[in-house]
Amino acid sequence: MIRPLGDRVVVKPLPSEEVTKSGIVLPDTAKEKPQQGEVVAVGSGRLLDNGQRVAIDLKAGDKVLFSKYAGNEIKMDGVEYLILREMDILGVIE
Repeated sequence: MIRPLGDRVVVKPLPSEEVTKSGIVLPDTAKEKPQQGEVVAVGSGRLLDNGQRVAIDLKAGDKVLFSKYAGNEIKMDGVEYLILREMDILGVIE
């Protein structure tokens, strides 16, 4: 598994809808990039100039919304993940 450093978070994007509300099936080329995902791992937090560490306010299993084109995409064992900075995460879905 990936262990993120600092204020980074590893997120597994959730699949976007494949069928519209009217029943039209969307091909892969017409789908938008997902903006929701599940947190897989979190880093230790951002390091301040005075040496103190600010903990990340997320935990593994949280469902989150993130910026559309944020982060770096990686593929590990056939599964796609995003590595995001904490500031790229817009909110937690409850």
